[in-house]
Amino acid sequence: MSEADRFYNFSAGPAVLPLPVLKKAQEELLCLTGAGASVMEISHRSKSFELIIEGAETNIRTLLNVPDNYHVLFLQGGALLQFAMIPMNLLNGKPANYVISGTWSKKAFSEAKLVGNVQSVWDGSNFSYKRKPSAGELKFETDAAYAYVCSNETIEGIQYQEYPNTNELPLICDSSSDFFSRPVDVEKFGLLYACAQKNIGPAGVTVVIIRDDLLERSSNKIPSLLNYKKIADAKSMLNTPPCFAIYMVKLVTEWLLRDIGGLGNMYEINQEKAALLYEAIDSSNGFYKGHADKEFRSIMNVPFRLPSEELDKKFQNEAMRAGLTSLGGHRSVGGLRASIYNAMPREGVVKLCGFMADFAQKNKS
Repeated sequence: MSEADRFYNFSAGPAVLPLPVLKKAQEELLCLTGAGASVMEISHRSKSFELIIEGAETNIRTLLNVPDNYHVLFLQGGALLQFAMIPMNLLNGKPANYVISGTWSKKAFSEAKLVGNVQSVWDGSNFSYKRKPSAGELKFETDAAYAYVCSNETIEGIQYQEYPNTNELPLICDSSSDFFSRPVDVEKFGLLYACAQKNIGPAGVTVVIIRDDLLERSSNKIPSLLNYKKIADAKSMLNTPPCFAIYMVKLVTEWLLRDIGGLGNMYEINQEKAALLYEAIDSSNGFYKGHADKEFRSIMNVPFRLPSEELDKKFQNEAMRAGLTSLGGHRSVGGLRASIYNAMPREGVVKLCGFMADFAQKNKS
């Protein structure tokens, strides 16, 4: 199999990875330069891995201009573990305010309720999770431990264009599906996290960026591997970290810096790709119908439907034969979804748009 055999993969996750990153990993898979072994074989205490994890952190700090008073942590367990770790570490007997804008923030809220007193300050279920809240709809408690949002809801395809202003209240953000897709002011957040398998690397590693003062909230009564402070003190090596996944994060961040030229350029590319795809939907005279309200459309995940479930299935089958894969909507909502993360080339989106136009012409009643 070769590069020419690769399809355009529109999966929401595990997602497409940059081709130069895959080639570099392939080149070094058997023997990492200077290590005498594969990155999957070397000790996490070795100098070779120390350079990898330090390089990954340096690149993240460079891309996001992470201030010195924030720690960058590499964890495991995905977003689901963060749903519990955040309240375990940060509540300290206080309530927390959650903005429920879609499936993943709803899941975070549900998990946090198992840990302590958390309250929903806005729930978009009344709007079928088609939009984010406006500033006037949000009222946070001044004595809360933190406010929680999900930056981009992958299932519903809605994204914050501007984050809520929480004043002195620490803002916690799940940015799993739009991390590295655009510049972000890290200082707006007390904690910003992203599980991999979208824009930062393969499944297995979660990046947490946490402000130093919040680390001090971690109680010694929390088990060590769930304790942000202990993980930070151990430089993310309290136990054996996901070495290969962190190595891939290093390669992805190098690609963003070297080949793309930073997150400003990446954002422009992503905006163009999203505009092409939404134009294909909007110009179809109703054959394709997007889910999200236009003001809140995601530039990462684009859910849409056809006139019938039968056409949804036919679309997927014919798209697969055309080399366009993983276009099914999430099992909880059905329909179709095209995820166009950083590594999806413009050519893939152009091909999908062309296929959509042709399919609509052939199947309109």
